[in-house]
Amino acid sequence: MAQKTWAEIEKEILSPYAALSAETRGRQRPEPESPYRTAYQRDRDRVLHSKSFRRLKHKTQVFLAPEGDHYRTRLTHTLEVAQIARTIARALRLNEDLTEAVALAHDLGHTPFGHAGERCLDKCVEGGFRHYEQSVRVVERLENTGRGLNLTYEVRDGMLRHTKGEEAVTLEGRIVRWADKIAYVNHDMDDAIRAGVLQEADIPLEVHLHLGDSTSSRIDTLVTAMIDGSQNGVIAMDPAVEPYFWDLHTYMYDYLYLNSEAKVEEKKVDGMISALFDHFLKNPDKLPEEYALVREQDGTARAVCDYVAGMTDNFALEMYHELYIPRGWAVVLK
Repeated sequence: MAQKTWAEIEKEILSPYAALSAETRGRQRPEPESPYRTAYQRDRDRVLHSKSFRRLKHKTQVFLAPEGDHYRTRLTHTLEVAQIARTIARALRLNEDLTEAVALAHDLGHTPFGHAGERCLDKCVEGGFRHYEQSVRVVERLENTGRGLNLTYEVRDGMLRHTKGEEAVTLEGRIVRWADKIAYVNHDMDDAIRAGVLQEADIPLEVHLHLGDSTSSRIDTLVTAMIDGSQNGVIAMDPAVEPYFWDLHTYMYDYLYLNSEAKVEEKKVDGMISALFDHFLKNPDKLPEEYALVREQDGTARAVCDYVAGMTDNFALEMYHELYIPRGWAVVLK
């Protein structure tokens, strides 16, 4: 008797609302299927092995160049999103592989220096810049020297819709949108407390009472609320808990994301990113060879935007220093 494939097992064990890998809308370019891995498993693996995924470890989450080993980066944020999303998907019997693929890929297009870099590029490039659109561009156009990762439609849709606007076409993609918010609100709070910018006691009392008095307890409460609140093909947070989540979300924006000492250095990011953008716009011959096709097809400004957006914090700093900070003369004594 032939062993069942995982795609066949999915049909037996997953919810009727799950996105089955055998029913994917497919890839941009058709390719042979794997006998052992589903389409969404392959997508997850492709993201994990990509260069843009590896670069996330040197990109800012909230704190610019923090002094300490325990602050989150864009990579650790991504892993925490994936873990939260998978937990919710498993409990609802949805497709974990699709959920994880979307979660791991959702921030591949993020700029150096977090949202400060994103806001700067948004002003530099015609048509604006949004990291979720750039994430899709990375997997469609930029990875693999212009060939992209050729991911399935469902993964790319979940990436595009993980932040705002229309919801993803799959429930798995909708889970990632919630998991992203749950993750960043809680781990950014944890980092802010570690940095001494905020204190646990500063969190509104109602939030403490209903969500918990620690990062782990709040995440557990919110994940449970997502599982309890999602039913009949609808992904939602338990309405008894949701208002307190948004209270915490508002508190974080008021006291960390917009008005805290952690954001003081971000003013310098605008000048640095703008200077890098202008330099390569005026000197397109200095762009790496892999951006030649982008220049030809989409124009120099788009290629420059792609290059700067893909930089890590450290690489952007080093490039700026090399281009704009004078070096001392090397004096040789004879």
